[in-house]
Amino acid sequence: MSNPSPTVAVHGNSFHADDVFAAAVLMALHPGATLIRTRDTRLVAAADFAVDVGGEWDPARGRFDHHQKGFAEHRSSGVVYASSGLVWLAHGLDLIRQRLPGIDEQIALRVRDAIDDELVQHLDMADTGALNAAPGYFGISAMVSAFNTSRSEEGAAGAPPAIAALELAQFKTVMGFMGLFIDRLMVRFSDKFAGESLVRQGELLADGKILVLKTSGLSWSGVVCAEMPDVLFVVYPETPGGQHQVRVAPIEPQSFVARRDLPSAWAGLRNQDLAAVTGVEDAVFCHNNLFIAGAGSLAGAIGLAQAAVAQLRDEDAARAPAP
Repeated sequence: MSNPSPTVAVHGNSFHADDVFAAAVLMALHPGATLIRTRDTRLVAAADFAVDVGGEWDPARGRFDHHQKGFAEHRSSGVVYASSGLVWLAHGLDLIRQRLPGIDEQIALRVRDAIDDELVQHLDMADTGALNAAPGYFGISAMVSAFNTSRSEEGAAGAPPAIAALELAQFKTVMGFMGLFIDRLMVRFSDKFAGESLVRQGELLADGKILVLKTSGLSWSGVVCAEMPDVLFVVYPETPGGQHQVRVAPIEPQSFVARRDLPSAWAGLRNQDLAAVTGVEDAVFCHNNLFIAGAGSLAGAIGLAQAAVAQLRDEDAARAPAP
């Protein structure tokens, strides 16, 4: 759009996560834009962008509605687009480049696709009725819905213009949160994909059962699950200069099921008690559920991982049938 201060039109009355997300993307991409909430066809037609209203899908003209008869645009997965997906498809890459200048183009494409996979397609499915919302208020759609004006608030506001002003204020509030959320996803996915090479460069110990990472904040589970089938435990700094952790490798990136748990005798132990059973002097803790343990130093965390591998090896040998 050549207009330096474009207008973004969304429908009035109640709002949902898909139109809030779509407006947040466009408003972030055009910081000086004006947001209007209306169903007035003349105002919608005059706007630079029309989101979830207007009965048209034409990205070149800034039209992003999906309610018109015959609309069936869908992803290769079969998930039909709603307004959030249509806006992200057209402008997500532009927003990523704007927020992360100099980002590698292949990583930018992966960030765009990951945000669509992990968030946007679910917003679309919730809006089109293809996906049930999360239970209670455990979900972004329910969070957005909670910002709609209540009956008592509308009664206190009185006249329709006052109600519309209240609705606009609520929309802008939750849109601001959504914009922050999108921003965090862009940063985190970018770091995740850029850090994959550091995971691959990590040191392997104990015949490949221990992966040692020297950098904090790496998203390692995808690489480990896909490329390192022997790794059982991953050692990494919790924060730069801080405690070091030992984390179990999951069977799948999003799974809570580990390839192997930490030794059961460690559950819930801390400090001297954990040091006594592991031989690691600066041992700090082991979680009751045996998925993570910590030590005060890198050497200590490696020692915990090595002790875990040795104990599991002994347990396996004890269970093995006699020859």
